[in-house]
Amino acid sequence: MPRALEWMKLTAAEVQQAAAENALVIVPVASLEQHGPHLCTGTDIILGGNVALETAKRLQAGGMPVIVTPVVWTGLAEHHMAFGGTVTLDSSVFLALLHGVVGSVARHGFQRVMLMNGHGGNAEAIGTAATELAVDFGIRVAGATYWHMVPEAIAPLLEAQPTLMHACEAETSMVWHLMPEGVRPDRLPEAVGPKSSRVEGQPPGLLMRRSFREISETGVVGDARTASAEKGAKLLDAIATRAAEVLANPRLWGEE
Repeated sequence: MPRALEWMKLTAAEVQQAAAENALVIVPVASLEQHGPHLCTGTDIILGGNVALETAKRLQAGGMPVIVTPVVWTGLAEHHMAFGGTVTLDSSVFLALLHGVVGSVARHGFQRVMLMNGHGGNAEAIGTAATELAVDFGIRVAGATYWHMVPEAIAPLLEAQPTLMHACEAETSMVWHLMPEGVRPDRLPEAVGPKSSRVEGQPPGLLMRRSFREISETGVVGDARTASAEKGAKLLDAIATRAAEVLANPRLWGEE
């Protein structure tokens, strides 16, 4: 049988064996925060962890050694604080946390790390962290927000929006598939918000975090009313399959 993929389910000796095999370490990074009136606060934790694990399963099936750490469950979520139910860090603490996690991984001999981000508010910091950690530890570190990395896998499966947003059709569908108790179906009629977190005239390249209270009355960006568990299963499979294809590229890791 294949070795377990989750670091926390392995013995110390098995982790060290994975390092000796040049395994890729996927570190899921998430957030604990409001997700509208209908979706649990742990949405990014659930989705980030499962996208990472499903991606790892596909990499392992393709012959690539890989293990997945537990989810870094809190991140940069100041823009959600006004709605309650949210835990946030400041950027220096967040980067220090990632430094400690990846530093430990590097000290055990691993040479490849993927920071698999599942929270939009972490996106810019993940890019910064990947660069700094690679320099600090002399290893290959990649970082991406999963829906930014594989948008082509997501868009064809959605009815009400072009991509994954916040507490939206995509996130609600995947939580419904993975943890049905995390969805409040009776609140779905309210689970709709603006089509973007940017104001009119703000291009994608102009970054400005503002409170979600200014953006959305419900805390939702997108439209969750067309969500379903069946759609969630398809989304998770498509995202993980494409993410595994991206991460299996040997050129990414300097191996060709």
